[in-house]
Amino acid sequence: MDIKEFRKEAHSLVDWMADYLENVEKYPVKSQVKPGEILNSLPDSPPDYPEPFDKIFSDFEKTIMPGITHWQSPSFFAYFPANSSPPSLLGEMLTSTLGAQCMSWQTSPAAAELEERVMGWLRDMIGLPKEYTGVIQDTASIATLCSILTAREKITDYNINKTGLFKANKFAVYCSAETHSSIEKAVRITGLGSDNLRKISVDENYAMISDQLEKAIEDDIKNSITPLCVIATMGTTGSTAIDPLEKIGRICKNHKIWLHVDAAFAGSALVLPEMRWMSKGIEYADTFVFNPHKWLFTNFDCSAYFVKDEQALVRTFEILPEYLKTKEGDRVKNYRDWGIQLGRRFRVLKLWFVIRTYGVNGIREKIRKHLELGIWFKDCIEKSDSFELLAPVSLNVVCFRYHPPSINDETELNKINERLMDSINSTGNIYLTHTTLNGKFTLRMVIGQTFVDNHHVENAWQLIQDIVLLI
Repeated sequence: MDIKEFRKEAHSLVDWMADYLENVEKYPVKSQVKPGEILNSLPDSPPDYPEPFDKIFSDFEKTIMPGITHWQSPSFFAYFPANSSPPSLLGEMLTSTLGAQCMSWQTSPAAAELEERVMGWLRDMIGLPKEYTGVIQDTASIATLCSILTAREKITDYNINKTGLFKANKFAVYCSAETHSSIEKAVRITGLGSDNLRKISVDENYAMISDQLEKAIEDDIKNSITPLCVIATMGTTGSTAIDPLEKIGRICKNHKIWLHVDAAFAGSALVLPEMRWMSKGIEYADTFVFNPHKWLFTNFDCSAYFVKDEQALVRTFEILPEYLKTKEGDRVKNYRDWGIQLGRRFRVLKLWFVIRTYGVNGIREKIRKHLELGIWFKDCIEKSDSFELLAPVSLNVVCFRYHPPSINDETELNKINERLMDSINSTGNIYLTHTTLNGKFTLRMVIGQTFVDNHHVENAWQLIQDIVLLI
């Protein structure tokens, strides 16, 4: 493909992209294909000779699009959102066009310095103390892994990177029973082992019980196990429960334990001053992460990771072979030393586009709207005789189930709600997912897609009530 053909096809693709965003609501939200259907429609072998772009794109429309679940539909209420927006897409297009490898300052000075500035903006937007410094990671999973690795190295004077774990003390990591599975994965990857992850009990609101945390720490100390790190969650995946950060922080300070805060989804809400009750006690945290690619209208992947001890992070990850040495030294930030990856995409460009296009007040308006819609849906559940809330609504995630007055058997209720969810999703009109809370099959209504509006949520509630009459 030469530049002339590229120009022609690129114009066509941008038109298609705009049409897609304009008409995304016409697609079934959840893909309706069966397992293997896409695979079986693809050739077993790649082409030996060039194929024209119009044929490739035709196959994309006929073969690939039916197998796409439309995360950008305003009727997508599943998981947590993976939001995008027009300015984010434009920034991503430029990032892909430039194809810059932004591993160090020298490889693209603008990428490094823009990231430094925008992460300062973001820190101030969500009300973090000035002592925190930010870096963009790909996901919160990787940010959490970086935090645990940094905690491991700092407590051992950076010796495990040199000598390995075999001579190290036995360490323990602490999180709530509702914490994301990425925590356990990180504990495995760091070599600490799942057996040394302490999952602390939660209260009736599914938040960590701080007294139980302190007891677990004291028990480990008595057994000559070194407490390494506590992960507090601001907005658990199941129900967006908020762990008591201030109480946890004081415990960590008293025992000199590293504290990481996982706010992957909920952290975006901190742009609202009225939501900063969630971050009371944040000054105790060593590291903090949230994902603009979830609820800050910036397409995947873009995870904002903030650290209090910049040098501890760099000492954990810095390796400087001759071919990476540059003359700038400490005058610049070489973000290759701020995480696991050596190679780095120019992720900050799309975030810069989003913040400047909407402005802080525009971002606040959207997030405040989502919270209001969550309250509206919660009120609908509470007013209904046939539905019930299964968790407090602290943000814009409503955990509920269908509970007809005539049925009280939990096994039967679980089956009914699973059938309800499958029936709802099979319509293609909306998409819901579930969790389990106290053994109860729980439907999750997540209202956070970039362009979701009142009528989308109202239509969803009506559809749910209509489907109930059919199951």
